[in-house]
Amino acid sequence: MKGLFITFEGIDGSGKTTQIKLLADFLVKKGHNVVVTREPGGTPIGDKIRDILLDPSNRGMSVRAETLLFEASRAEIVDKVIRPALGEGKVVICDRFFDSTIAYQGTARGLGADKILDLSLWATDGLVPDITFLLSADRSLCGIRLKTRKKTPDRIEFEEDGFKKKLQDGYIELAGSFPGRIVVVNGEQEIKTIFEIIKNRIKELL
Repeated sequence: MKGLFITFEGIDGSGKTTQIKLLADFLVKKGHNVVVTREPGGTPIGDKIRDILLDPSNRGMSVRAETLLFEASRAEIVDKVIRPALGEGKVVICDRFFDSTIAYQGTARGLGADKILDLSLWATDGLVPDITFLLSADRSLCGIRLKTRKKTPDRIEFEEDGFKKKLQDGYIELAGSFPGRIVVVNGEQEIKTIFEIIKNRIKELL
């Protein structure tokens, strides 16, 4: 049996975590073997890289160093977690994948979307998600949601609104480039409404 690789994208506060949990619970109840992971991280090496990337004290990190750290974490999780699970016929749900790097570093940081896509495909050895859900929500609403979490902002969350606008624009451009894979979902809807959209699309693939 072929596995299924699902990824979730969107700016922080768009509702990814909630929908990932709902989908994982649904699939497990349906008898599927599910692996839930995240980027950056998901492996011992990846988690160490995550700590470096999100540490607010590293706000002066160069853009290229940042990009290569994301790709290093990605290469490790593909090799150690995602490919093995897919090979065993499991459903893999990943909170962010290379679309994040294309939007963040390629578009918002100005390195070029095409360059980052090529680098990402090299890091994943050609692995591409079967389907990606992009949760789109107003930046101010996402900001309010983040504040309710009562946690210290990480290095990325410290970015100014202008950066976040470029990020959202990058995601929308991506969705237009990969319409068959990236499904844009209005993240401002009720949680149950969003989940019904996601669930129905996944049913079509299983």
